[in-house]
Amino acid sequence: MQSGRQFLLGGCFCGKVRYRLTDRPLFTHCCHCRECQSLTGSAFVINALIEADRIEMLCGAPVAVRVPSTSGAPHDVYRCPDCQTAVWSDYGARGWLRFVRVGTLDEPSAITPDIHIYTRSKLPWVRLPEGAMAVEEYYDPRSLWPAESVARYDAGHRAAAIALEG
Repeated sequence: MQSGRQFLLGGCFCGKVRYRLTDRPLFTHCCHCRECQSLTGSAFVINALIEADRIEMLCGAPVAVRVPSTSGAPHDVYRCPDCQTAVWSDYGARGWLRFVRVGTLDEPSAITPDIHIYTRSKLPWVRLPEGAMAVEEYYDPRSLWPAESVARYDAGHRAAAIALEG
C-alpha cells in the first residue's frame, strides 16, 4: 500500500454497501488459483488481508454466501444483497480475518499486491511485473510478512481463540 494512506473507502457497485479500512492491510495477495479464477470469472483476484474489526461499515451489510472450496474448508464470500458484488471473503472460517477485494476500493490503485500466489495455475498470457514476489502455491506468512503484520495476525488469532473458549 502506498504510504500516507490511512483510511481507504470502498463498497459495492450499486453503493448500498460502503466500508472504510481503518488500518493498512496485513498483506495483499494476487491469487491465480483455479478456485479464484472460477469464482471471479477472471484470471486472478487481488485480496487485501485485514482484521474484521478494522473494517468500519458505513452503510448496508454484505451477506455471506457459502461456496465450495477445493480444500474442503469453509469459504464464505460476502456480497451486496442487491447488486451481488463480492466485497470480501472469509477463507477457512477465520471470522476475525477478511480478504477484501481490492477492486471494491474507491481507489484500487492505492494497494498493490505484495505477492502473487498459486502461479502454477496462472493463465499463460498473464505477465507478472518484473521483480514481483511470486510462489507456485501458498507460502509461510511468517517468512515474508512485515513483523508488524505478523504481530497483528498473532493478536487476532489469539483473541479469536480466547473468544471460542469463553
